[in-house]
Amino acid sequence: MRNLLLASGALLLAVMAPARADRPVTDEERAKLAPAIAAAGCSGGKLEFDDGKYEVDDAICGDGQTYDLKFDADFRLIKKELED
Repeated sequence: MRNLLLASGALLLAVMAPARADRPVTDEERAKLAPAIAAAGCSGGKLEFDDGKYEVDDAICGDGQTYDLKFDADFRLIKKELED
């Protein structure tokens, strides 16, 4: 019974681990993402890579508003959403 519980727990962890795929961007990615953020008229923000996309939370843009930005794997802007 104990082995079954341990095996079930290990399986649960293995299944859940890929669900949390967000991670900080690397220095190389940051160097490519910064110009893309600037091209969108924004700066700053918290950068991370999640589900195959680059996310920038709380970027300040030229209109003085705060936005969340999403870029595809080729650093093209795919979403610019006003932060609530």
